[in-house]
Amino acid sequence: MQECLNHPDESIGLRKLVLYRDVVLTEAGKAPAQPTRRASVAAVIRNPWVGTGPSANLSVEQNRVAPVLARLLTDRLIACLGGVDEIEAFGKAAIVGAAGEIEHAGALIHTPYFGNLVRDFLQGESIICFADTRAEAGETLVVPLWHKTRASTRSHYQTISARVSDAPRPDEIVVIAAASTGPRPHPRIGDRMTDPVVTTETLEVVAS
Repeated sequence: MQECLNHPDESIGLRKLVLYRDVVLTEAGKAPAQPTRRASVAAVIRNPWVGTGPSANLSVEQNRVAPVLARLLTDRLIACLGGVDEIEAFGKAAIVGAAGEIEHAGALIHTPYFGNLVRDFLQGESIICFADTRAEAGETLVVPLWHKTRASTRSHYQTISARVSDAPRPDEIVVIAAASTGPRPHPRIGDRMTDPVVTTETLEVVAS
């Protein structure tokens, strides 16, 4: 494992890394109480399963490649956003190239060898929300984020768009980890833990 982390480009067929970061300084003409920084890191790798067929066992490469990606991406998120303690929300995503199966994208992000490690590296507790698709190079994928320890906290429901202009090629997969240092600007729609009870029955009473 340590050898793979020292030379991830050799071990996982890494072609490039793309980092995107933004900071919202004003919203509706007013600065947020604290500007939120959001970032995504995308790794473009060779698809290890191209041409293997729908009955192929994905577990060997899944267990080998996914942990390397988890470390590679979270290290860069942490550095980009000022440390793990700054990160409050997270998400994950993958785009598989046209020669691969959508299951190949899932094999790298819907596994404890990626998800559990991303959660541990970013010191989270929540299940990580996600997106995955199959697409041509340059496709934009909207990556959902939510609070890393309190998934029901609506203030941290947000998204970040990720795109690599020349990936995925047909035989590649783009794997993405994303994070945010805070909530949406001016959050004020309440929280699932403090919401009133609303059901079809209560709505019918209100309507009458």
